[in-house]
Amino acid sequence: MGILLVSVLHLVTPLAMMHWHNVYQHLYYLPIVVAGLSYGWRGGVAAAILAGLSNAPHNFLSIQEQPSYAIDQILDVPLFWAAGILTGVLAERGRKQRADLEHTTERLTEVYQELQDNFERMKRAERLFALGQLSAGLAHEVRNPLASIAGAAGILQRNLRLERKDAECLEIIGKECQRLNSLLAHFLDFARPRTPEYQMTDLPTVIESVMELAAHAIGSKPIALRKELSPHLTPLECDPELLRQVLLNLMINAIQAMPEGGEVLVSAGPRNDRLLIQVRDEGCGIGAADRDRIFDPFFTTKENGTGLGLSVTHQIVEQHGGILTAETNAGKGMTFSVSLPIRHERLHEA
Repeated sequence: MGILLVSVLHLVTPLAMMHWHNVYQHLYYLPIVVAGLSYGWRGGVAAAILAGLSNAPHNFLSIQEQPSYAIDQILDVPLFWAAGILTGVLAERGRKQRADLEHTTERLTEVYQELQDNFERMKRAERLFALGQLSAGLAHEVRNPLASIAGAAGILQRNLRLERKDAECLEIIGKECQRLNSLLAHFLDFARPRTPEYQMTDLPTVIESVMELAAHAIGSKPIALRKELSPHLTPLECDPELLRQVLLNLMINAIQAMPEGGEVLVSAGPRNDRLLIQVRDEGCGIGAADRDRIFDPFFTTKENGTGLGLSVTHQIVEQHGGILTAETNAGKGMTFSVSLPIRHERLHEA
């Protein structure tokens, strides 16, 4: 539009007003520079060509009366080209430098976040190691006297002449001994997890068996279990028993989080050269203040929870080179995601 306007001014201004024609001739540079800045050197060249063509009628009219002036204006056309190319090249270089700077800034931000995450994982690993050593020692020290208490209670329960109150007390002792023994077993699983025995595993079979086990925990609650498996699932190299433990823990937690019922959805499919398994519930969810602590040992929001289930689950997933995360659903409930490598790392190290 600017080039055409200048050309119209050339045509409507008498040839005798040479000083105005010189001004108009220099005005061509403005749209050429703007085109170069906006669209690069190609835009600058296109604007220069348009300026030369638009000025041609004026040059044709003036070459008969002012030949030297017309020649000067024709010689300006290469300068139009030079201005368009130079401006466009500089503009493209500036845009590239800005893009490189933005990319570098984004990459530095990602690296900083990775460093922060690694630092937090190192601190957590140190805490877990110390806690694991303490748990192992405590479990071994408590297990023997606990077995003695449970055995003595069992002997007394076989006495048929016990009064009702005494029998009830012994029954409580037996149940609490079983609960403590289960807690100690969790301690040992957390403190000294067994080494995974990797093998090629059919994931749908594992999920199906876990759903059958989890169904027994539903009881009379109006809870539905559903699965969504991608048709592109491939065999996964993992420890199938440990993977069952991970999924069963997550599904039991999901069921317990829905006292009023709902649906538990288990989905699995490939995601960025890894396998993503998700357990989604419609329960009460976890508060933002507690979300960063749910994988810490002994942290629990349940009245009778040990706080070790998710810690052991997190540890197993890390043993497999995976990542366990939890996020709040848009509606209600939580989604726990397990991201696992399809092949164990040792295959790449060989």
